[in-house]
Amino acid sequence: MGVELMQMPATGRWSQPLTIFHTPVHALHQPGLLGALGGWRPSRDDPWRIHGMLGALAAAGLQPQALPAPGREVFDAVERVHHPRYLDFLAHAHAQWVQIPGASSEVHANVFAMRSPGTGYPSSVVGRAAFHFHDQLAPIGIHTWKAAIAAAHLAVAAAEVVLGGSRCSYAMCRPPGHHAYADMAGGGSYLNNAAIAAEHLRTRFARVAVIDIDVHHGNGTQDIFWQRPDVLFTSLHRSPEDYHPFFSGYAGEVGAGAGEGFTFNLPIPAGTTDAGYLSQFDRATERIASYAPEALVVSLGLDAHEKHPAQGLLLSDAAFAVMGRELRQLGVPTVLVQEGGYNPEVVGGSLLAFFSAWVAAVR
Repeated sequence: MGVELMQMPATGRWSQPLTIFHTPVHALHQPGLLGALGGWRPSRDDPWRIHGMLGALAAAGLQPQALPAPGREVFDAVERVHHPRYLDFLAHAHAQWVQIPGASSEVHANVFAMRSPGTGYPSSVVGRAAFHFHDQLAPIGIHTWKAAIAAAHLAVAAAEVVLGGSRCSYAMCRPPGHHAYADMAGGGSYLNNAAIAAEHLRTRFARVAVIDIDVHHGNGTQDIFWQRPDVLFTSLHRSPEDYHPFFSGYAGEVGAGAGEGFTFNLPIPAGTTDAGYLSQFDRATERIASYAPEALVVSLGLDAHEKHPAQGLLLSDAAFAVMGRELRQLGVPTVLVQEGGYNPEVVGGSLLAFFSAWVAAVR
């Protein structure tokens, strides 16, 4: 179901197998145009970003294998995170949408629900789109559901490897997941792959930590675990004062109820480079170490890179190497889940920098 990496890129050997999972089904997802600045722009979540990572792995002698069709355990894990009517919406929205005369080729919301206690649930797919989208950055195309459930399958398969005793596995997920709430899509995300992996790990481990290093705050992941002490959520991201998702990811957000104190946000100013970022990263790993998790999920966004098209932050590959080394030194079984990283020319190098430092940390 996967491939164990036994050979270091260029030199050396992997001191511990690292299992990579990939599926070509991701390429079926073609997001089309996104709502932005009062108009429309092409999505950055192009299949070529995954091809860029695969190319870098291949150049290092690494050949991930495709997964077979998902089994019941995948759907069980997904259903522990996401609301049944939301899953029904994702699975059937496109087929219902294209029956509407004059409808676009992808499902978009043109109104958004003002949710409050007692909010009803519409029967119309147009109303359901309003209910289940939190922005116009996650249109549903004809194959979106198929790609989203395949990405969730990767996350569950990677978690299974760790549950089986491996120290680390990697799910090359696309579409990404950390902006997906229990019942809302947005930010190019439909199913929350990191949360699904964490929930699957929770079937055996009492405490799981999630660290999100994507340039955008993982608002969906935070919301899913907001009131829970059994999953610590930690995130480093461009400050939402002037960056998507704007309404979550502030330092004062710490969880609520039983989960108070188990959300830890580190918003970082625009233009921050390696040194400033890594000083905050040290705070994140200290918080994780103090929590003493039995397993770790990394939302492995690579879009804080200085050559990312949006330039939200300005990190080099060296910063991703430091993060790989320091996360490995936590000594916790780990599932790596791909999030953002949208420049095909550099994302593969960032991934290999992270992997190589991870392996070198235990040599």
